[in-house]
Amino acid sequence: MLTEYLHAAAAHARYEILPEDLDFYGEIPPCPGVHATGSTLEACRNELLSALEDWILFRIHRHLPLPVIDGVDLTVKAEASS
Repeated sequence: MLTEYLHAAAAHARYEILPEDLDFYGEIPPCPGVHATGSTLEACRNELLSALEDWILFRIHRHLPLPVIDGVDLTVKAEASS
């Protein structure tokens, strides 16, 4: 399920070249605050995926909501007590 969520989120990534230093900038709009830069597109993509993983784990750890992306819901649900 985590891999499916990562792939769904990564599919929304947007990249651009920063004019001042020609580095690449990437962001994933459905995941506020997930952004990265790199000297190549591949480096930027790797940094962006690492930032996404950290963002997901932080939100899960803090019991913060995660957006449903393309129907993939990674919400951690509490177990019913017996």
